[in-house]
Formats: sequence, structure tokens, C-alpha cells
Amino acid sequence: MEKLLYKPNIGEYKLLMAYPAIEEFALASLGYMWLYKIADQTEGINAERISTDNIKSAKDAGAIAFSMSFDFDFMGVFEILEKLNLPFYAKMRDDSMPLIFAGGPVITTNPEPYKAFFDFMIIGDGEECFRKVLEILKNNDKPEALELLKNIEGVYIPNNPVKKATVELNEIIYTPILSDKSYFKDTFIIEVARGCMNRCAFCTASYTNLPFRANDYDKIIDAIDLGLENTDKIALLGAQISAHPKFNEIMDYIRAKIEAGRKIELGISSLRTDSVTPRMVQTLVLGGQKHSTIAIEAASERLRRFINKNLKEEQILNAIKIARENGLKGLKIYSMIGIPTETEEDIQEFLRLGKCIKEENKGFNIEFSFSTFVPKPQTPLQWCKREDTKSLEKKQKFLEKELAKLGFQSKFSSIKWDYWQTVLSRGDETLSPFLIEVYKKGGKIGAYRSALKELNLNISKFINGFDIEEPLPWDFIENYPPKHLLVNEYKRLLKKAKKNFSQEARS
Repeated sequence: MEKLLYKPNIGEYKLLMAYPAIEEFALASLGYMWLYKIADQTEGINAERISTDNIKSAKDAGAIAFSMSFDFDFMGVFEILEKLNLPFYAKMRDDSMPLIFAGGPVITTNPEPYKAFFDFMIIGDGEECFRKVLEILKNNDKPEALELLKNIEGVYIPNNPVKKATVELNEIIYTPILSDKSYFKDTFIIEVARGCMNRCAFCTASYTNLPFRANDYDKIIDAIDLGLENTDKIALLGAQISAHPKFNEIMDYIRAKIEAGRKIELGISSLRTDSVTPRMVQTLVLGGQKHSTIAIEAASERLRRFINKNLKEEQILNAIKIARENGLKGLKIYSMIGIPTETEEDIQEFLRLGKCIKEENKGFNIEFSFSTFVPKPQTPLQWCKREDTKSLEKKQKFLEKELAKLGFQSKFSSIKWDYWQTVLSRGDETLSPFLIEVYKKGGKIGAYRSALKELNLNISKFINGFDIEEPLPWDFIENYPPKHLLVNEYKRLLKKAKKNFSQEARS
């Protein structure tokens, strides 16, 4: 059952809002659902949601909009286009067919592997840009619309220059449709802040969402009240929500309602390690949360400094202590392996840190969760080499075995899938036929290897990295921070790493 928290409009221009996965995930995607709300409230637009398991006819549709949040979403895009009997390549679609466009984090960081499939793309924040796009689409036919769209900031017509769209947070984004079919069943999600001031060197969520912006406190409170009129489940969203200047007041507002007898299930996906407080944890526990996550990225302080994760070990231990003493049942500690400049000593640090955690937190459930470093566009580490798969597998087996001896459960992302994520995230237009071939072969790991061999495609540069002087596939995007600042930051981090190595060698 769905509950709309807004009044929809019904118009004549048919727009299909496509999510390249199942409907359960579509309903849980805050960005996708908010843009659907915008379309559904726009005069003259008839918006319909579709997903891989919820296909509707494209007959009479003027456009199809895709949201791409993950590198492997191209599989869902092709699945939907195939079910709609539409050609994958934009050049194969004539003027009688819908305009097909896309946006989302994947498109914003690097649209080049996908540009052959879309008539245009939205780069950056979608809210205002999408509204302007809708006005053009509903009032113009396909050729005229494409010409007019060239003048909209944030719209990328393939092979044309584009400036990333960045908006002030004048409106607060929240779940516009509550559904028991959503992955987050009947949960009202509120965007508290966008971006992150920490600027960890590997993190696209930080760099592609600069500057850090906090939503207005009163609007957040109004959104919480709206949510609680319709559900007991509230979730606060943001890469760095605790940096909101009134975060404590927001938490106190929710806590006061719970203490007054209002049943609230409160969710926060992760805690910022250096800002965990007893009152914050107590509020989460009152809201029914039993476990949470902290991200440390690396066990060695040297490696954390290199990636700009300025986190002291005592802060990590203190965060765990506060979580344990104030009612949480356990914590997941997220980290990475394969970070550039990583040494055997850095890996050994996980064991030393693990021993410290065990000694101080007996009976508290701690789980380590690892991914492997994937160099991402638009970050200072975008030039770096991806570590060899066999080397990463060796590190994974070592940590799995040794952490188990200490009594820790550990989980690891798939090294092989992370390899292909690297290829996709740093790829260029030469990947287009490769992506189609992967889809035709079923999209499993073997399909990637088979397609690569069949097309005789050289992907070494996407794995081995780029020279700092050479052009990058995504350089055409006018971005903030601009490339020269990323270069300067990359050089600064490398210089800092070398200095740390020399200091350790002397000690």
C-alpha cells in the first residue's frame, strides 16, 4: 500500500521515471522518489514510475528519465529498454521514440561510458535542473527540446561542455510516498545535510557534493512532524549529518517526543566516529536502534592521515566505548584495504587495533566490514592504480583468518566485482559496446571476461591509473573543486605520505 504525502497533478505529457532495479529499491531511493514527486506535481506532466519488475508501456511517452546511483545500474537500464522494445544506442532511436536521459551519482562523476545510450544527461544536483528540463520537454518536440536544453546549467548533451549544477538547499527533501513495499518499509527519510566537509581523498560523496550544505532547522522539524503524522519510522540522511549546526537540537527534539510517549523508530545509517556522544547514542537506543556503523577507513594512523581521514585511535576507541556504555548492542567498523601507499605494517595494524578493542569491550559485538579501494573520478585519488587482485586476495585471507582468531567476524566486498567497478567508474566512451556485450551475456563475472576477450578491448589504463598530466575522460565537466585543486591535493597527500615514511624509518 502506498501513501502519497503530496497532491499530484495529471497532465498530457507522458514521462516515465525509470529506476534500473526492482521497485522495492526504487521506493527506498530518496533522490529518485523526490524527482518523481517534482514531475508528478508539475503542471502538464503525466509521470509514471517504472522499474525492472514494474514495466509500463512507452506508447505515447515523450521521455524516459533514468536514475543511476551505482556503477552496475547499466544492467537495469538495458533491461528496461529491452522490455520497452527501444534501441540501446541513442543514434538508433528516431524522432518518433521518447527522449531518454539520465542523472544520479554515476552520471555526475563520469558520464562517458554511458553517453552513447542517452540523448542527454543531468550532471550534479537534480532538483532545479530537472524542473527546467520538464518545462522544455512538455512544450517542445524532440529536436527543438534538445536544442533548448543546451542552455540549461547541468544538462550534458554528449560532446558539449557542461557545468555541474549545484543548488542551495531551499527545499528539504523527504520521502514523498510511504510504502510497505519499500526496502525501508514505511520509513520517512529526511535529508538533513548534503556533502561533507572532511574531504576524505577517496570519497565521491564528499567531493561531488561540495560545498557542504545544511538544511534549515525549522524545515527539518516540520518534516519530522509531517513524517510522524504518517508513520512511526524516521530516518535521518546525510554524509555528515552530525556536522549540522543544530544536530544536537534535532536529536533532542526527537528524544523529547519519545520520552513523552510517542513511539518512534529512529534510524541513522552511520555515526561520525569523532562526534559520537552519549546523548546521541541514548537517543538512537530510545528510538529502537540496536546496532550502528562507524567508518575508520584504515587501522593505521599514517594511512588515515594520507587519505585525509584525520582520526586518532583514541577517538575510535572512545566512540566504541560510548556506544557500548549507552545501550547499543554492537558496532560495525567499516574500513578498506588496497589504499595507495598501504604496507604490510598497515595491515598488521588491524590486529593490534582489534586486540585493543577486545580488551576494552568484552561482550560487545564488534564486526569488521571491508571493501577494497576503488579509485573514483572527481577525487584527489582519481589518478591512482588499483591494487592487483591476487595481492588483495592475500590480504583478505590474512585478515579473515587473524581477526577470527581474535574473535571478530569480518565481511569483505567482492574483490572481483570491485575490480570491474574500477573499470566502469574510470572508463570512457570505448566501454559502450562492452557494456552491451556484458548485458547480452548475462552480467555475471564471467560475462565481463568473455566480453573483454571478444571485443579485444584494452582496459589497462582504467586499472593502472592515469598520469597526472594526461587528460581524463571526465575533464570536460566544469566542476568544483576544479581539476587543478585536485592535482594540488593529490601532490600534497603524496608528499605527506613520503614524509611519514621517512619519519617512521628514522624511528
